[in-house]
Amino acid sequence: MEQRRFPGNSHWYHETQSTLTPHAAPLFPEAAEIEDRFLLGLAQQYQKELRQTLLQTQPAMLASRDLYQLLLPQQLTTSKTHTLTLYDRLSTALTVAQVTGIQRLCNHYAARLNPLPGPDSTRESNCRLTQITEYARQLASQPTLIDEAALSRLDDVGLTAPDIVTFHQLIGFVSYQARTVAGMNALLALPVRWIPGGTLPEDAGPDCFAPDSPWRPLLPPVELRYASESQIEALACCQPLPLPDHSAWLLAHDGQSLYGWASLLNALKESTDSAEARLAAAVAARINGSPVCFAYAVEQEMREALLEGIDEALSLATVKQKAVIHCAAQLTRSPERFSAAHLQPLKEAGFSDKMVFTLLQSTALASWNNRLMHALGSTQPHPQQSA
Repeated sequence: MEQRRFPGNSHWYHETQSTLTPHAAPLFPEAAEIEDRFLLGLAQQYQKELRQTLLQTQPAMLASRDLYQLLLPQQLTTSKTHTLTLYDRLSTALTVAQVTGIQRLCNHYAARLNPLPGPDSTRESNCRLTQITEYARQLASQPTLIDEAALSRLDDVGLTAPDIVTFHQLIGFVSYQARTVAGMNALLALPVRWIPGGTLPEDAGPDCFAPDSPWRPLLPPVELRYASESQIEALACCQPLPLPDHSAWLLAHDGQSLYGWASLLNALKESTDSAEARLAAAVAARINGSPVCFAYAVEQEMREALLEGIDEALSLATVKQKAVIHCAAQLTRSPERFSAAHLQPLKEAGFSDKMVFTLLQSTALASWNNRLMHALGSTQPHPQQSA
């Protein structure tokens, strides 16, 4: 789906907005210049009682801001191995933002994308943009739609292995950003604006979690003998993290984003290791159909119930667990509808502001990790092994 202009209007409309009239989605140029490009100005609205909570998460917030600058810089130079242009990246970010329905994010990425020159009008460029846009929308909305065939189509339109890794990191990052912003919005009790009528994707089926082989990468990982100094540094940053075998070596195709992602995981490692935070991450993995992330996050007592489905888990959960499951499920499925009302059960169950924020972070981060591990790897046996 191409970008298009409406006659008599200088605004660009992304392909997912193409059914709107020219006056239905105005651009906000000031949204491109906001200072904090991760939280998009929400941090400045925090009340005194929540400011201390935000200060305690400063390392994770700084890591998130660094990742934004890395994945979506002001200027970008491409190369033979890193061919994604700034237009490609911002177009992808806007696609993911529109899938999540977070208007603040849509305004920001639309404003940044608007002044950039689009790709040339050749058939190859159109096919490439169409493919990456469609893939980004599917992975952002329903990760189980992505399989090895979908991944191979990215190679068919000319994306290199480093491009593909960067592309997935970007989709994951904006998915994480959207849910963090939605959580912040709820903590501030700001009004929720969403367009009614959309159908939510179904949760992943139990068959996604059938006993399978260990996770394996779907792209050739970086070999040690060819690894650069920055890639080795990023891999060292990953050592304390519980990651599937070979995943870090695969993600090292983009050493800088790997370093930033690992820094964020390390910053959140201690706070998201509680039973409640792990339950929130397991709920997200169950909905998104990520067996490897589910296996790392789920506590044994809730495993069988969650495998049956979210409703089954709720029927067996304690009051605190129910509050966590409800919150994580809503933020995962429909961040644009997430509001202060969804936090009320947590507060009634005795969760502090700090713990509520931790649960939101754990859910948001899981949305990134689920997409990364599901799309770039598989727990299905290798075809050669099956034969």
